[in-house]
Amino acid sequence: MSLHRGPAPAPTGPGQRWSMDFVHDQLVNGQPFRVLTVVDNWSRESPVLEVGFRLTGSSVVEALSRVGKTVRLPACITVDHGTEFTSRALDFWAWENKVQLDFTRPGKPTDNGLCESFNGRLRDECLNTHEFESLEQAKHIIEAWRRDYNDHRPHGSLGKLTPANTLNLTRSDCQKRPDSSFESHQNWGDVTCQKVLLFACLSKGEAYE
Repeated sequence: MSLHRGPAPAPTGPGQRWSMDFVHDQLVNGQPFRVLTVVDNWSRESPVLEVGFRLTGSSVVEALSRVGKTVRLPACITVDHGTEFTSRALDFWAWENKVQLDFTRPGKPTDNGLCESFNGRLRDECLNTHEFESLEQAKHIIEAWRRDYNDHRPHGSLGKLTPANTLNLTRSDCQKRPDSSFESHQNWGDVTCQKVLLFACLSKGEAYE
């Protein structure tokens, strides 16, 4: 399930849109490795950072399938035209899981600007501050950074809340409603579930539409 489009509309709740990309780095011996970065566009949560020497389309599928066992998969994922994202393996996975692959426009990196910003933070705060002796060490350090980012790092765009705080507040509010469903993508986007986003916008002095 793929889509070629203009600028994507902003999500109104978690679980609507994720963004994926790759970051490159190397071990101290010069051996390169890659990091698959995944971010929820609404909550800013990173559900997974997959680290490997060779990450293919099948590797992306394996990472998403593993995450999908504990986290609800999104309705849509923004990706570029890299071979891993245009692979048959990912296309079939998306079709099977009813996830739309939303490809960025050629020459328009701003279509995936959120993930680009996240990648910059990952590089500045983690990759550039460590010398990795082994892939296992890189996995351990990068995973520790991901957990800290999700659980302890306030975001100005979230009203100084962490991604975990934002998700917990939203889930708590939505689950109090008798007509809400934790499994429904649509119910995350109703007026009640947008309270956290409204708070974030007001705290920044921005308009909320």
